[in-house]
Amino acid sequence: MTKTIVNSWNEWDPLRHVIVGRADDGHIPPEEPALDAKVPEDSDMRGEWGRRPQETIDRANELLDNFASLLEKRGVRVDRPTPIDHSKPVTTPDFHTESQFGCMPPRDVLLTVGSEMLEATMSYRCRWFEYLNYRPLMQRYFDEDPNFRHESAPKPRLTDADYHPDYLSEEIGVAKRLQWAEEKFFVTTEEEPLFDAADVLRFGRDLVVQHGFTTNLKGIEWLRRHFPDHRVHTVNFPGDPYPIHIDATFTPLRPGLILNNPQRRLPDDQRKMYEDNDWQIVDAAQPAHNTPPPLCYSSTWLSMNVLVLDPKTVCVEKSEVYQAEQMDKLGMEVVEVELRDAYAFGGGLHCCTADVYREGTCEDYFPSLSA
Repeated sequence: MTKTIVNSWNEWDPLRHVIVGRADDGHIPPEEPALDAKVPEDSDMRGEWGRRPQETIDRANELLDNFASLLEKRGVRVDRPTPIDHSKPVTTPDFHTESQFGCMPPRDVLLTVGSEMLEATMSYRCRWFEYLNYRPLMQRYFDEDPNFRHESAPKPRLTDADYHPDYLSEEIGVAKRLQWAEEKFFVTTEEEPLFDAADVLRFGRDLVVQHGFTTNLKGIEWLRRHFPDHRVHTVNFPGDPYPIHIDATFTPLRPGLILNNPQRRLPDDQRKMYEDNDWQIVDAAQPAHNTPPPLCYSSTWLSMNVLVLDPKTVCVEKSEVYQAEQMDKLGMEVVEVELRDAYAFGGGLHCCTADVYREGTCEDYFPSLSA
């Protein structure tokens, strides 16, 4: 493929063009309200911030480069971001933070729906300027594809009014966090629309959006108004004490089949649309690891953070042997990808990519739903 076509309607149609992130200049950001709420009380990241060690950056980039090469050998066009200086502070009239984050997980920032790529608001102050890593690609796509729509959601102010101060306490504990998750009481308030792109899953005409730490109800309503031809569904997972991003919790593999984290099952009252349309929701296999890698925000459930190449082929992290075995039993060809040493920079195989082009059109996979 030489000419750019931006078009992707779901998570499983044949992948032909993708962005793979980089670990360059990755930082552990300073404390801030949304970030503090995400980091567990016993995490080795508590109180740590600054540029990540160069040897870890080099190792992560080695794995990301290998992943990009693997995809290219399978006929997928791969583009990479142009990293900005993440050591620079973020300062606006409303807040200041001493450094930024990185550009390993483009899935967090960019949401592709059809021929549109939408830059999310982001709900961490350190990620305010993260979209700039991808602007050279957006400009190129705009020049090469006359149908491409480059959109950006309104930048939020991210004042203290956007966050519940209660979440800053180090004495809350997991039990209380789980209670709050069940009550849908999260660190973000409803002051203004907030969403990360990685909280959205695409099912053709339907968009499924997680309400949690990084996406609030006002953000979901903004998406509903922005995509008036889509049906937008709100989901939440009460078993997750740190609900950030949906792709280590709810993972569609092909039409009719979804993996669900067994510790964060979709509530019964939210399963109806799937059951009424003959979708099967199966518990994901257990992770192969008991703990995440050092200085990593994510949980061990990055095991199910897979990248579907087509309805019969899926990329799984090489060490996640139980997840690979399950995929094989589900009739998928498994492509092993070593990525665990890059997890700390922003996530797994789904996180570190963003769709540009998948074959296929916008279909209705839930015909029993009303218009």
